[in-house]
Amino acid sequence: MDFNGSDQHESPIPAAELHAGSRSVKVMVAGGFGTGKTTMVANVSDIEPLTTEETLTEASAGVDDLIGVADKKTTTVSLDFGRISLNEQLILYLFGTPGQERFWFLWNGLFKGALGAVVLVDTRRLATSFRAIEEMERLDVPFVVALNVFPDSNSHPEDEIREALDVDPDTPVVTFDARDRGSSRNVLITLIKHLQERSTAALEPR
Repeated sequence: MDFNGSDQHESPIPAAELHAGSRSVKVMVAGGFGTGKTTMVANVSDIEPLTTEETLTEASAGVDDLIGVADKKTTTVSLDFGRISLNEQLILYLFGTPGQERFWFLWNGLFKGALGAVVLVDTRRLATSFRAIEEMERLDVPFVVALNVFPDSNSHPEDEIREALDVDPDTPVVTFDARDRGSSRNVLITLIKHLQERSTAALEPR
């Protein structure tokens, strides 16, 4: 199936989830504080994204880990929302989660009805996304790991990143740039392919 847009790909839609006609699915964009969730949603969305960013204040001092993101002035306090049509049949509604742990009580409600998730990781600060990966596993949400490239990011072999994050061998790990629409779009296509593979495997006789 062709995906419309500047980048053309061949990719099936999850057989167990999608049917004839247009289908809208919910996808979460999660990760630690400052990993680029708001940036990804804003740059890949076909519509003007909804954001709930607030200015960081002194109240966050000693609470938010600003190591590596000292220039960050705002933070998501509820959610980011965007929408992207991958083709005429598949529309993804993107929900970006707050990265700070003090807002994670919202996650249980936000994840209801989600088909899958993208977990953003800053390779300079791997530990900031450990909890997000644990939450995906706890909530039983299929996900892909997206390594967001920052100007001063170091390059690490995928197997080292996978081991450090302790993710399942079947979980895709991809590198991308949250500032680039095409790069972010490819991450979402990787997620859809992953969901399709899981769906197909679940239908195979054991």
